[in-house]
Amino acid sequence: MFGDCSAATTLGLFNSPCLTKVELRVACKGISDRDALSKPDPCVVLKMQSHGQWFEVDRTEVIRSSISPVFSKVFTVDYYFEEVQRLRFELHDISSNHNGLKEADFQGAMECTLGQIVSQRKLSKALLKQGNTAGKSSITVTAEELSGNDDYVELAFSAKKLDDKDFFSKSDPFLEIFRVNDDGTASLVHRTETIMNNLSPVWKSFKVSLNTLCSGHHERELKCTVWDWDSNGKHDFIGEFQTTFKEMKAAMDGKQIQWECINPKYQVKKKNYRNSGMVILTLCKVRTPDTLCLIMSNVCVAIDFTASNGDPRNSCSLHYIHPYQPNEYLKALIAVGEICQDYDSQPINQLINHVSHDFAVNFDEDNPECAGIQGVVEAYQNCLPKIQLYGPTNIAPIIQKVADSASEEMHTKEAMEYFILLILTDGVITDMADTREAIVHASHLPMSVIIVGIGSADFSDMQMLDGDDGILRSPKGEPVLRDIVQFVPFRNFKHASPAALAKSVLAEVPNQVVDYYNGKGIKPKCLSNFESSRAFSP
Repeated sequence: MFGDCSAATTLGLFNSPCLTKVELRVACKGISDRDALSKPDPCVVLKMQSHGQWFEVDRTEVIRSSISPVFSKVFTVDYYFEEVQRLRFELHDISSNHNGLKEADFQGAMECTLGQIVSQRKLSKALLKQGNTAGKSSITVTAEELSGNDDYVELAFSAKKLDDKDFFSKSDPFLEIFRVNDDGTASLVHRTETIMNNLSPVWKSFKVSLNTLCSGHHERELKCTVWDWDSNGKHDFIGEFQTTFKEMKAAMDGKQIQWECINPKYQVKKKNYRNSGMVILTLCKVRTPDTLCLIMSNVCVAIDFTASNGDPRNSCSLHYIHPYQPNEYLKALIAVGEICQDYDSQPINQLINHVSHDFAVNFDEDNPECAGIQGVVEAYQNCLPKIQLYGPTNIAPIIQKVADSASEEMHTKEAMEYFILLILTDGVITDMADTREAIVHASHLPMSVIIVGIGSADFSDMQMLDGDDGILRSPKGEPVLRDIVQFVPFRNFKHASPAALAKSVLAEVPNQVVDYYNGKGIKPKCLSNFESSRAFSP
């Protein structure tokens, strides 16, 4: 650990204690058809308000051709009893050719507080369109408090000899799993992908918390339904079966558990009816936090010391050290760094000046590491009176420097280190072409790049590097292998809590880590196998 006094405490940045975690499930009804020939492809975006501004927290999957979708995506949010947490649920009809919101058709929104949902357990309201006019569509949000059990289970299903529901081809099956609640209602736990034209599908494995699956009660009834997907949204029922997690656990011993998929109508009408196919559980693994496997990260921080920031001795400078209040660089550094340092296997790699050259902020090139984020803060504050700000803002050399280390790690036997580069910069970069080239190269390596824009400059180029609105390409046209850049302008969080900034900035990193190691077929070490010697390099 880094001692009892954190950087946030030192600078007076405090987070409220989280009372509990809540799972939110979403369903909609009465969505208008896109036109006479096509139905909507709905997606719900969850936003949370902070100091008058709305920030996206998460979004559901897109359900094709559905006017009354029940989403399998579960939103997990922190519930603070003492705070008014304003939420906004936006419904969008996503274009079939594009999953982004830019080309989506806004269908309506519902605003409420998290407290309203928690107190009522289920909240249903009309979706309001532009001008706050109510349409025919509505949204229902159901809340469930997490039990505190952090165990999760990995499951995989297949089927064989399912009924054929299509005339000119075979069925397109997908599986839904529902948890039966104490009041008799059913909550959707998971919906598999659709396997086209296949009566013996093998669905992808998935992970779900035991709280979501069965509320932690292993004997709770689970209802499983198999459907034949139709493009008009009117899916054909193939069959169903009931089970419990207790029954599923038999597959943990390597046994394959299977159930008859039954269509009750056929059971009554057809004399020699046996079943509509068999569903097989091929994998069941339970994991707990104590046995989770981890990839350790190596955090590198780069701070912009170009002249556009202003003379640090001037109170108008973005680098000005106020005696009682941290500047924006420090606020961003602490908010993001305090999260990253908990997963760092090395001292934080020292702050780097990304102008025409780089240097260690502690002025020790042979040992450019700091003891945690507090050490980075101290190195930053100590170096400011000793440096002259100048030069263009070049990011590519910094990315390439970290990429070199990531490349070396990639070629080691275990490849357990993942690199996170945090760049804090105040302006438009001057080496965009080289930066794009560096990011495309880095997308093949175990690293992510987080960019926080400080000040009020035009950051449109940074948005392009993020790649959320399209695939980033090098000047030669080569696309990134995977999205590794996350950009956030600090001004959007100037009056928000440090936790809000950290959550937004780090939102994509876990998936980026998983995507890299899955793509390489590398399994992480178990926690018991490693000893962490923590240090950071600015």
